[in-house]
Amino acid sequence: MQTFIFGHRNPDTDTVCSSIALSYLLNETGKNTVPKVLGHLNNETKFVMDYFKVKEPDYLNDTKVRIKDIKYNKKAIVHEDSSIYDTFYHMQKEGVTAVPLVDDAKKLAGFVTLKEIAKFLVSGDKEKVDTSYENILHSVEGEALLRFDEHIKGNAMVASFQSKTFHEEIVLSNKDILIVGDRYKVLDYAIEAKVKLIVLTGNHSLPAKLFRKAQKNEVNVIISKYNSLDTANKVILSNRIQSININSKPITINNKDYRTDFIALANKEGHTNYPVVNNKGECLGLLKVTNADNYNKQKVILVDHNSLAQSAIGIEEAEIIEIIDHHNLGAIGTTVPINFRSMPVGCTCTILYNMFVEKKVSIPKHIAGLMLSAILSDTLIFKSPTTTEEDIFAASKLAKLAKVNIDEYGYQMFKAASSVKGIPVHDLINQDFKSYSIGNNAIGISQVMTMDFNEIEENMDEYIAKLDELSDGNYLCCVLFITDVYKNGSYVIYNSSAKDIVADAFDLKETYEGVYIADLVSRKKQMLPALLEVIQKRV
Repeated sequence: MQTFIFGHRNPDTDTVCSSIALSYLLNETGKNTVPKVLGHLNNETKFVMDYFKVKEPDYLNDTKVRIKDIKYNKKAIVHEDSSIYDTFYHMQKEGVTAVPLVDDAKKLAGFVTLKEIAKFLVSGDKEKVDTSYENILHSVEGEALLRFDEHIKGNAMVASFQSKTFHEEIVLSNKDILIVGDRYKVLDYAIEAKVKLIVLTGNHSLPAKLFRKAQKNEVNVIISKYNSLDTANKVILSNRIQSININSKPITINNKDYRTDFIALANKEGHTNYPVVNNKGECLGLLKVTNADNYNKQKVILVDHNSLAQSAIGIEEAEIIEIIDHHNLGAIGTTVPINFRSMPVGCTCTILYNMFVEKKVSIPKHIAGLMLSAILSDTLIFKSPTTTEEDIFAASKLAKLAKVNIDEYGYQMFKAASSVKGIPVHDLINQDFKSYSIGNNAIGISQVMTMDFNEIEENMDEYIAKLDELSDGNYLCCVLFITDVYKNGSYVIYNSSAKDIVADAFDLKETYEGVYIADLVSRKKQMLPALLEVIQKRV
């Protein structure tokens, strides 16, 4: 199973680039990983991907356990033309009490339970046979003596009367199947009547004269090693499984469905067994309710975050094997010890640069370019107070490997990201929105990098309304910071009831929607701590 590597929701450049870079590093050391993203890429990150000609990682919807992750029985499948006999023994072999039936295309054709087979054995029609020659041959574990028809249909009977009585009372025809031992007069009568099939019991064969006559009259003949009673029972069991009461439209579960949904379905329906199908309608096996706790968790590595609220949906159902981050510790817990690497630097890719050096893995140009872009983005080209000497050192080394000038490339990158024209209010706020828990409460912080605040200011009322909507019942406050990298400050828009919180947090003499605060650029070291300090005093 591949290990997924991903960052937080509403991915930024560090989240995306660190996922790709770490995946490259681990795969170079023999691991099997693949980078993923939890949302759409922003303009800045798209620019970076295009500039260094790197494919965007695939979107990961969630890490919840799906049916495909459960160890269900993939062998518990029977062809719809199989005999009752074969179906029963296949169920016994697989240890199941029900089995899906499939057609030649492996499409689900029905569902049969052991209970229905038992009903047939107790009260079913024991005379009618409608099956294949091969099914009968296999059921009686016999030898094919004469074979003219593949389809055998007729009424089964055992020649138990004396020969004279049998001749007088039984009228045979091509619609009869005769089960008989070495009773040659009865055999001659049956061959003369051109019965559909003769099953010779006790390993008896036909004398040469009768053989030639049966061959001439095209009478099918099978030799059974069993006695007449056992042979008769097995002939009846050679009927196609579809001849008994099957469920033609059973309740199914898709292999991509969630395990939690299956448990809810099973609790509602009360059945024990469910056929597993794919989107093509092909049957993949049988899922028993007792299998639901036997599954493989998706292995994941988290980068650029370590909190449940910012991670993938269903992260609690995944197996976290490693975390690499540069933020404060969140609320993710694991059941076993894991590799956890956290450093007080400005960017996750700075940590990854050190890991490349430690593992002595060369960094190719495109990976170096991605890592450099992440550092420049997170540190705002080293203007953010989160910037460390480690960030600057790593960036200088990566710039040489990527063959770019830091200032020139950084300006191009931020210019590509700065345009907000045409982006819906909801999308812009959620582009880089993060929630933070404070006891039983939470706050929401969104940060947008742009040199085009006028574009946002024209729709100020819409932004305030959307922040009010977000905060209602969910957050103590929702604040949008519009950061201008080159002015080295941020404009602040907040939900209507958060004015006093913003004023106290940033010690503002005058507070209004869109207020500009110089030197305020870092969410991690400035925005979040200031808001948390004020709110913790109030709750």
